[in-house]
Amino acid sequence: MIERPANQPGGKDPVLLVLAGPAGSGKSTLCDRLVAAGMGFERVVTSTTRAPREGEIDGVHYHFFKPEEFDARLAAGEFLEWAWVHGKRRYGTLSASVLAPLLQGKDLVMSVDVQGVESLRRIADKNPFLKRAMTTVFIVVERERLMARMRERGKDDEAEIARRMATAEAELREAPKFDFVIESRTRDEDFEVLLAILKKVRA
Repeated sequence: MIERPANQPGGKDPVLLVLAGPAGSGKSTLCDRLVAAGMGFERVVTSTTRAPREGEIDGVHYHFFKPEEFDARLAAGEFLEWAWVHGKRRYGTLSASVLAPLLQGKDLVMSVDVQGVESLRRIADKNPFLKRAMTTVFIVVERERLMARMRERGKDDEAEIARRMATAEAELREAPKFDFVIESRTRDEDFEVLLAILKKVRA
């Protein structure tokens, strides 16, 4: 685990854990495990214009919006952040999914890409409450292991995997900007490191 000095003071302030990493890094699994661990965390459901994959449920895995609905919500100023991903789909985080629960004192965990994290940082620089709550975590996966995980998921063809690997190379260069970095090993080991990070944040 690599870490940068955190600026957030301790206390009973709500925590917003923001996890990022390449596709196949396990960030969604870590989010789900933290929620299931009974520690009071709720997962922020982000939004996308892509179609649901098999087994994905609207409002649970993502808010699945048609492009025109995404546009309407964007025009209404409902998004805290949003970005184009892989040049063809949009992903974003609704303000109501983050700020309202935090103001209620709820602890949140979310999975976003590095573009989304950068947008959240800019917003947090102007919002002391969000800045105090937010801790960013990047998951680094060795290249061969990452490719193996993508293939094991069975969700993408080889062309899409190659595209995602190119994106991963660019994302890895952003890792030093994060408060903490998890050097991924096994799912269980990664979760133990995440719990250790949370302990540091709460302290």
